[in-house]
Amino acid sequence: MIRWILAAAFLIFGAAPLALADTRDVYTIRDIEVDQQAATVLQAREAAMASARIAAARALINKITLASDRNVAGGIPIDAALASRFTAAVDVQEETAGAGRYRGKLAVVLNPQVVRAHLDALKVPYLDSQAPLALMVPVTTTASVADAWRGAFGERNNGALAPYVTASGNFYTAYSAWPEISAEAVPLNARRALIAELQGRDGAWRVVISSVTASGNEPVGATPPAATLADAAKAVTTLLGETWKEASIVRDGSRTNVDASVRFTSLAEWNTLRGALARSPLVSDFRTKAVAREGALVSFAYAGDENRLRSDLVQRGVTLNREDGKLTLRSAVSTTGIQ
Repeated sequence: MIRWILAAAFLIFGAAPLALADTRDVYTIRDIEVDQQAATVLQAREAAMASARIAAARALINKITLASDRNVAGGIPIDAALASRFTAAVDVQEETAGAGRYRGKLAVVLNPQVVRAHLDALKVPYLDSQAPLALMVPVTTTASVADAWRGAFGERNNGALAPYVTASGNFYTAYSAWPEISAEAVPLNARRALIAELQGRDGAWRVVISSVTASGNEPVGATPPAATLADAAKAVTTLLGETWKEASIVRDGSRTNVDASVRFTSLAEWNTLRGALARSPLVSDFRTKAVAREGALVSFAYAGDENRLRSDLVQRGVTLNREDGKLTLRSAVSTTGIQ
């Protein structure tokens, strides 16, 4: 049975590995702790698997939808049967079994098609595409906790809606700008950074977050007080995910169709610009109409207004402006002279 479930998961996610890589991350819920006791180890293990499926389904729904939308729908109840329908595979990360007891950590992979169909039927908006990768820059004026604060974020958080890679050192400040940060961010394929400034004291930590791109620094928000550094780092991830959903969830089917020029200086830059458009949750029906040595003509449709699209693209390292009345896209990185 386990092999069959894993094979199904491979079929779900394996058809287009590049396009679905971030979807697979979003739909995988890891580190679910289980501890079940029954008459036999086999029964305890099955009970643990069932509880993990329910926990994963609830975690995923909370991850990709907003609480306000869930409330409008009257909640989204998850029972064992629905969780089983959602599940594509269960992976064992750690396990200890014996004397009718099963303990461990499990990872559950959920089926995006089934989850989306359920939310569509309930008319609950959702967002299951990730924000552009960011360089996470933890900073603090309290030198004694600087290393611990950076360590609280871990190396990366692949499965989150707002993924990041953590900066390697403590040499940044709350006022660091893109020219200073880009040397570390760009080689990691991050076109933006997130400065997480730790404030407060032990037992009451608060984090002020700002977004840094080639276009400048902008405030994102602040977390509520947290008891530990680990809790403060989790609060940052939660805030970033909620902010991303609020900015990117598409609530109606109306779209604006446009033609645009894309200016680039190399094939690699063209691929980056094209990828930014293709990955934006606001953009659909992207087509390349003509390509020359230094530019291309494209067409696409976008949800929301032009400023919303501009804000989304700048986080991907792309500037969107009107030149001679026509939308023109360029690399924000190359326009600053930073490679």
